[in-house]
Amino acid sequence: MTAKKKTSIYEVYSKDAEARTKRNPLSQLYPSLPKKKFDIIYADPPWDYGGKMQFDKSGLTATQLAKPKKVFISAASFKYPTLKLDQLKELDVSSIAEDDCLLFMWTTSPHLTQAIELGEAWGFKYRTVAFIWNKMVHNPGQYTLSNCELVLVFKRGRIPTPRGARNVQQLLNSPRGKHSEKPIEIAEAIERMFPSQKKIELFARRKKKDWTVWGLEALQSLKEILGE
Repeated sequence: MTAKKKTSIYEVYSKDAEARTKRNPLSQLYPSLPKKKFDIIYADPPWDYGGKMQFDKSGLTATQLAKPKKVFISAASFKYPTLKLDQLKELDVSSIAEDDCLLFMWTTSPHLTQAIELGEAWGFKYRTVAFIWNKMVHNPGQYTLSNCELVLVFKRGRIPTPRGARNVQQLLNSPRGKHSEKPIEIAEAIERMFPSQKKIELFARRKKKDWTVWGLEALQSLKEILGE
């Protein structure tokens, strides 16, 4: 007798996951970039996790649950449209970078090598880890519990001048907020380091004083403010 194939939890909830996945509302992959150049670029790429759901029990099968129930609470793609590395490389960040420019890029540990590859594809050289955010809570991990996210810094040309503060700490201890929401302290630290430079935030969620913002969520936020 052929053994009956077990149904995985992912198969049970695949329709629900598909319904909750966010889609890009634009006909093109990205909104248009600004027609000017910047000294400081701050980016939080919407990394793709292959549909992996946080806090799941994917090792279980449907028959192992007496009463099927939701076994996950979130996934990156439920909050915003995620992008694969090749898609992120298509964004022409080099066109908005001054000859002397720094790129500060958020990444998670699983995407560390991809982040370095992306920064170099955008025309920058990787320099170091600028910030480590201790979220004061952990996520499950395959090896150790995950407590931190990283901000890498890349350089094109020279470090922009004039310089501001040079005593900014690398480590930030700040409680995690909403899913994928980054602490404002990081942007404020960059402002102290480079107070007079032209700055842009890519994949921004909302308007930020003295910054140019760009991204799907920032675009939608602006439309809501204007009542469009």
